Amino acid sequence: MTSLSKPADADLRAVTGAPANGAKVDARTWIAVAAGMLGAFMAVLDIQITNSSLRDILGTLSATQEEGSWISTAYLCAEIVVIPLTALFTRAFGVRNYMIGTTALFLLFSTLCGAAWSLESMIVFRMMQGFTGGALIPMAMTLVITRLPASKRATGLAIFGLTATLAPAMGPTLGGYLSELYGWPSIFYINWVPGVLLIAGMWWGLDPEKANLKTLLKADWLGIAMMAMGLACLTIFLEEGNSKDWFESSFIVTFAALSLTGLLGWIVLSFSRPDPFVDLRLYGQRNFLVATALSAVIGMGLYGSSYLLPLYLGQIAGYSPMQIGEVIAWMGLPQLIVMPFAAALSSKVDNRILCSFGLFMFGISCVMNAYMDATTGYDQLLWTQVIRAIGQPFVMLTLSNFAMSGLKPSQMPSASSLFNMTRNLGGSIGIALLATSLTNREHFHSARLGEAVSNYAPATQERLDGLTQNFIASGIDPASAANQALAVVDRLVRRESYVMAYNDGFWIIGMILIGCIAAIWMADKVKSPGGAGGGGH
Repeated sequence: MTSLSKPADADLRAVTGAPANGAKVDARTWIAVAAGMLGAFMAVLDIQITNSSLRDILGTLSATQEEGSWISTAYLCAEIVVIPLTALFTRAFGVRNYMIGTTALFLLFSTLCGAAWSLESMIVFRMMQGFTGGALIPMAMTLVITRLPASKRATGLAIFGLTATLAPAMGPTLGGYLSELYGWPSIFYINWVPGVLLIAGMWWGLDPEKANLKTLLKADWLGIAMMAMGLACLTIFLEEGNSKDWFESSFIVTFAALSLTGLLGWIVLSFSRPDPFVDLRLYGQRNFLVATALSAVIGMGLYGSSYLLPLYLGQIAGYSPMQIGEVIAWMGLPQLIVMPFAAALSSKVDNRILCSFGLFMFGISCVMNAYMDATTGYDQLLWTQVIRAIGQPFVMLTLSNFAMSGLKPSQMPSASSLFNMTRNLGGSIGIALLATSLTNREHFHSARLGEAVSNYAPATQERLDGLTQNFIASGIDPASAANQALAVVDRLVRRESYVMAYNDGFWIIGMILIGCIAAIWMADKVKSPGGAGGGGH
């Protein structure tokens, strides 16, 4: 994992009860850690699981596409607000009680989402689902750091990395399959399977802890309110900005102002309190700052590529949700093979080298996607997905190592919360940028192609004449045949402009990821502990 010094590791054992390095980990601990991973996977999966089924959900709830965007926005807002609060709630309720309680509520609100009777009820239940499920993401990482000995943390963080990279890819896929086979409510009811296993794993794997509710009374509730307002309004600003034409909308301007006010207030209050609910001073540590900044970029790449590719396959290739799932699956399955190698190498090789390799593979796979045409499908996309799957585990594991490198035991829960919050925020920023880029670049390419494909161009005239004659030959009158020929050419221009816009989106992601290779070398040298040479800077 990190380059924790021996005294720091000893402190961590004293504070959390983590086993000594090299100690054997009992079955109870592994069960608890595995249950935590299951929770993180479930929470990340639910961010995008509604995407494939949105049309069916909106039809049932009698809502428009624009109104339906709030189904995802509500979940994201609540999730990003609760992630920084997990350290506080863990101190107040204890790890076991909090994990079991929040999972039980998550299952309740998941069930209510499946039974929603209107758009308003769905948005409220999705918000509560995000608030109860969001805590599961940083808690999984915290369990790895605090319950496993140093020699096993690389393995634990490798599995945690899988939850962060597999879930965004599998969300739309699983959602599409379930909706097609059992109807859209099943995408929410399916949470009962991992949810019950998680509760059982926590019940059996962790010892009960005494609650300390006085922690809540002493908490900085003004700072919490500012944080909640800042992050929630920022998420709404990012998610809804493109559809409302950004700063042309007074709605977006209002939320941008509220976001800025909330975030600045949170920062000021956090630095003026001796014991803030989450420690923003961690951003002053170079390794943590580099890791969290790159975590945001990876969130951009993960959620951005998972946003663009299904859209392209559905809109241009005409794939069904099941067929899209078969393509996306290749971004996930190879990671199961690659991750153990990444974990083993992380204790022997400078993690900056491994992270650079991962960023290059992830970036180059996106650049390869930037040369698609309207006939690109499963066969052409398979290798880009495999290359992406090879790179992602190296990035996720090593960034976790950099983020936790050299931190004090008391800083671990805050570090886990901020690291995961930043990745989710990066995902929201990435999707907002790509949605805007897709709209703007489609208009740009459409205008340029329209100039070339004019009624005065000989090639265009020839194509229109040929199409018109074909329509006339099939029994359509000449005036209608000419209009239909014009409509066909117009659709071709629109399709090609969209393909070029998707290519631009992948090019942007690829260049950003490859450009970030330079940033990782600003961090100190780190190796996971427990292996040959594991440990120091």
